[in-house]
Amino acid sequence: MPAIPTPLLDVPGLPAGPADIRLIVTDMDGTLLDAHQRLPAGLWPMLAELRGRGVLFSPASGRQYATLARQFAEVAEGMVFIAENGTYVVRDGVELSSDPLERATAAGVAQAVRRLNAAGGDAGAVVCGKRAAYVERTDEAFLAEVRRYYVEHRVVDDVTAVDDDFIKVAVFDFHSAERSAAPALAPFAGTHQVVVSGEHWVDVMTRTANKGTALRALQRTLGITPAQTMVFGDYLNDLEMMDAAEWSFAMSNAHPDVIARARHLAPSNDENGVLRTISRVLGL
Repeated sequence: MPAIPTPLLDVPGLPAGPADIRLIVTDMDGTLLDAHQRLPAGLWPMLAELRGRGVLFSPASGRQYATLARQFAEVAEGMVFIAENGTYVVRDGVELSSDPLERATAAGVAQAVRRLNAAGGDAGAVVCGKRAAYVERTDEAFLAEVRRYYVEHRVVDDVTAVDDDFIKVAVFDFHSAERSAAPALAPFAGTHQVVVSGEHWVDVMTRTANKGTALRALQRTLGITPAQTMVFGDYLNDLEMMDAAEWSFAMSNAHPDVIARARHLAPSNDENGVLRTISRVLGL
């Protein structure tokens, strides 16, 4: 079993001794996972150490709950999963909170993506339900991207006609999400969140849904303060999470807006930045 990584020798602004951390929340892609989508070496023994110290470790991702649960299957018992950018929070298979998306909005986003493609775009809508994700595109290039984040997905004739509770619509754009899909979805920005969550992904959610809202609800449930909370993120869907913790870390590879919002800077995802920073702050 890999050893826990060597602690950081110097992170500006961090205490000389261990901090009183009770909750650690980390984004996945670009943050905990490296550029090859791999979990960091030493994660399992560190999670065991954290559990022994009474520290809750919680993945917070745009990824589907089923995908996160599979990734952490070995240690999932008691873990809280903040899935689908905070719209669906689950612990031991029990829903703690959710922020459903209106069916009419999901249908409108899917139709906007169809219009984008008809005008020469190259995107696909993933309508995210609590039970599964639903797509209409059947080409392998698109489905390969879907499989990376949605273990439970189904190809259907009409993504808006399925029987499920919708919580988010994710749009994958083979071009630039910021320059193509996001402008196409701009009409929804007045009433909903249109969040660029990656180079090729845009998420449409309710106005109140984000990782920060989900984290604050979890803190209230557990009786944990922002001063006892550590968060890590790299992209725009992590911004609100930075505000919910005094120990907020942007990865060195993060979007400039996230770096500006966070209190501290961690080494990059390819430098095992999350685990190295946890080791330094908690004195592991």
